Amino acid sequence: MEWLDRMNAALDYIEENLDKEIDYKMMARAACCSEYHFSRMFSSITGHSLSEYIRRRRMTLAAFELQKGDARIIDVAVKFGYGSSDAFTKAFKKLHGISPSQAREERVQLKAFPRLAFQLSIKGDTEMDYRIEHLDFELRLAGKSKPVKTSRAFKTIPGLWSAAKKDGFMQQLKDMAWEEPKCTLESLLGVCGKEAAIMDDEFDYFMGVRYDGKAPEGMEILTIPPSSWAVFPNIPEAWKRLYTEWVPTSGYELASLPCIECYYGPGHKPRHELWVPIVVNDKQGE
Repeated sequence: MEWLDRMNAALDYIEENLDKEIDYKMMARAACCSEYHFSRMFSSITGHSLSEYIRRRRMTLAAFELQKGDARIIDVAVKFGYGSSDAFTKAFKKLHGISPSQAREERVQLKAFPRLAFQLSIKGDTEMDYRIEHLDFELRLAGKSKPVKTSRAFKTIPGLWSAAKKDGFMQQLKDMAWEEPKCTLESLLGVCGKEAAIMDDEFDYFMGVRYDGKAPEGMEILTIPPSSWAVFPNIPEAWKRLYTEWVPTSGYELASLPCIECYYGPGHKPRHELWVPIVVNDKQGE
């Protein structure tokens, strides 16, 4: 598939330039997408940030250099992009657990981080339903933010809503909703962080509703500019398949905005949807 070829072309560029300065624009150009989109899609699919992958590959090759030759440590450091022995030693220790000088000794244990390659994985014939929504107005939301550890998000977020139901916050949001309905997002909303692909260890989860009035006491206002969205039913399933199946093959790029979890009232089908911000060009919008 074309997207596989593009992603692997970007990996080829990285591999060919590990001992040189890596130009992120050239890398993204090889993948035929923006720097923003490539770095976030890479981290979402692989579980590693782009910079971390490059660092690990460089430290793997640096270990090979130190073991098989008598090059000076500073020369190896400079070759792989480090301006000082101290910075190189710190990065080397982080991956291998030992210093560069110790790596020359016999019977020491080092770590080799292999080159990645994107491949097609057939996971079944289950389709992904989605639609495209264009909101040509600013979304103004009122609510509260709660910190969430990314690794525990799937367990933490349902707990936040359960607590909101018990302490009356959920009912307060429901009472505020639908005062002046103007779009599909007239429901309980969970805004996930600041960008569609969450790469930090922790993010703010904003629980609120679309609201044009003054924020009630104890609440804050969050505004999201006019944008386009890919909308998927079934939030848990959509999160599982979004970055590994839909984003790589859809041709859409993620916009620099957060995803929104939308929880509808009783009787609504589907019960909940995931709204994913996308960049739409004129041709795609036709």
